[in-house]
Amino acid sequence: MVTSTEEKKRIGYKRKKETAPFEPDLVFFEPASLDYPLGQELMERFKKNGTPVKMTTSHNRVMGIPGDTPSEAYRNAKRTLVVGVRKTLTFDTSKPSAEYAIPLSTGCMGHCHYCYLQTTMGTKPYLRVYVNTDDIFEAASRYIEERKPEITRFEAACTSDPVGIDHLTHNLLRAIEYMGQQEFGRLRFVTKFHHVDHLLQAKHNQHTRFRFSMNADYVIRNFEPATSSFEERIEAAGKVAKAGYPLGFILAPLMRFEGWQEGYRELFLRLDRELIAEARVDLSFELIMHRFTKTAKRVILERYPKTKLEMDEETRKYKWGKYGRGKYVYQNDEANELREYIEGLIGEFFPNSKIEYFT
Repeated sequence: MVTSTEEKKRIGYKRKKETAPFEPDLVFFEPASLDYPLGQELMERFKKNGTPVKMTTSHNRVMGIPGDTPSEAYRNAKRTLVVGVRKTLTFDTSKPSAEYAIPLSTGCMGHCHYCYLQTTMGTKPYLRVYVNTDDIFEAASRYIEERKPEITRFEAACTSDPVGIDHLTHNLLRAIEYMGQQEFGRLRFVTKFHHVDHLLQAKHNQHTRFRFSMNADYVIRNFEPATSSFEERIEAAGKVAKAGYPLGFILAPLMRFEGWQEGYRELFLRLDRELIAEARVDLSFELIMHRFTKTAKRVILERYPKTKLEMDEETRKYKWGKYGRGKYVYQNDEANELREYIEGLIGEFFPNSKIEYFT
């Protein structure tokens, strides 16, 4: 049952102005992208809208994004779209989410303070979309063929939020319908955006798991600028469930803030009211606690100097990772309390769901 107006007031949520779909301030095209119908369509669209358009020799090396300071250049880059051809068709692995990452786009328009793309994207925080989807799907078919009769899962959101940009390209829509035809192929992606209406009628054949990145309202409001709101995401999840997609939620990063228990309980109360019975039969959760590295902390503070993000190295535990690099995580007792509480909420509200992992 959808939350009533009185209930929304009781738990403290207010309807904000709707989050508008992303529109770039500046667009670059690789010349080869114009050899494809999607490249021509995007060029026509942006010129018609009066969006500044430039050419670039490569989507991996874009020059001319304005900005007098590093933070200004970063903000402008996040408003810049590059249309290119994906030449590398060897897919990266994507554990634990899937076997492989399928490269439909790169980069994100969101400004999540904690995001790992802060460091992994380095000097290329601009958004990239690829117009040669037939080549990408053909490569996916080869991976499927190699592994059958095992199911091969493809993650479409390793380095991007494909929903946030799909109103421009419909690449994700094409991928959903392509994978819907594959007996041994499955698609997965996660989003922080609610612009899902054009995906609701897709012929997905239940071969795509549609996941939403969710969190307590406090975390979304304070650390996830330029993304859809708490309420918008929950309502979008309800729409997706009614469209018959297998549904999932990534709760990340799980944080300990003042009132965190109440904040996460309110999240589950709201989800419980939104999701139809059919969505609870095959519902998945992925749980990821907040962590940071020294490099990420430095970059975050440069880009978001007023952030409220807690990154006190003295109160954290240092956990060694691969290649001799480590990260700061919650102390064991804090982590165990957080895990037990969230898993308890899942068991209380969605007892038939599956927790895929906790990290």
